[in-house]
Amino acid sequence: MGIFRSIFTVAHVVIVLLLGATMLNAYIPPKVFPLLNLLSLAFPFLMIANLLLCVFWIFSWRKRAFVFLLISTLFLTPVRRWINYSEPKSEKADFKVLSFNNKVNEFGKEHVENYINSFDADFVFLQEAGYSSLGNPILEQMKYSFHNPIISFYSKYQIVEQDTIPLIDKGKSVYADVIIKGKRIRFINVYLEPFQLHKSMVKPTDDLEENGTKAKSLVRRFMPVFKKHEEQVQILKNFIEKSPYPVILAGDFNSVPNSYEYYTISGVLKDCFLESGTGLATSFHDYKIPIRIDYVFSSENLKSTYYQVDRSQKLSDHYPVLVKFSLKD
Repeated sequence: MGIFRSIFTVAHVVIVLLLGATMLNAYIPPKVFPLLNLLSLAFPFLMIANLLLCVFWIFSWRKRAFVFLLISTLFLTPVRRWINYSEPKSEKADFKVLSFNNKVNEFGKEHVENYINSFDADFVFLQEAGYSSLGNPILEQMKYSFHNPIISFYSKYQIVEQDTIPLIDKGKSVYADVIIKGKRIRFINVYLEPFQLHKSMVKPTDDLEENGTKAKSLVRRFMPVFKKHEEQVQILKNFIEKSPYPVILAGDFNSVPNSYEYYTISGVLKDCFLESGTGLATSFHDYKIPIRIDYVFSSENLKSTYYQVDRSQKLSDHYPVLVKFSLKD
């Protein structure tokens, strides 16, 4: 039994070190060491393994249980980016924002339009709508809109300024300024460089050699995309820092929490899920294990009062994110 405990101890130390390494994405960009960004994809699995081992040590009546539990507290905020609890907010919402990647759907344009309209959002951010054979939805409740071939922005309020934010390669971003109750707010819709994966590329088989080939192929595909993301989020960060107005940024980041992309943007804006979200934040469900790659961020002087990932219908390989905001005094 002592040998097994020694093996479990070594394994637990390795897991904790790997969890800690994901936090280095806040400081080390993909162009320097892209494998750290790849490691961020494994964070949920590493955390589950860490907690299971902590339970094992507790039931084994080992003092090391308290050591590992104490270390685990360092990962509370990274965990909250995936699963969170927030006290219900009493403030009345001034407006609602909906962000939705609706590339993949098989239910017809009218069904998608009715679904989006059912949220009665004041602002709608769409990603990859231009890739769909259905084209951009027609949202009759929205008087104003701004379309890019891939992303679109809809508003019930008049847009006083709009333009494209030039990102490299296939990344896309647009912004629109809107005045709400006398306060000008800058809305930014973003779609970072896609990995262009399909299920057959990640689905394991009974052939170990084929699985190994697939894994190497995925790593080769991820590395250059991470490096493109680095440039794209730096462009966004610079644009946000220069904005004279409060910012709401939403979209499909093609990046998980604990990634370099997340750390870069959360350095200038707050993650609304941490402020007002409860439950799981996972939004992409096309594979067996759902992940979080869709976000809504905002400036400090805007307060989110409600955050929901709506899983009531599967009209896309993403679930939409709905966030309510109140204007701080």
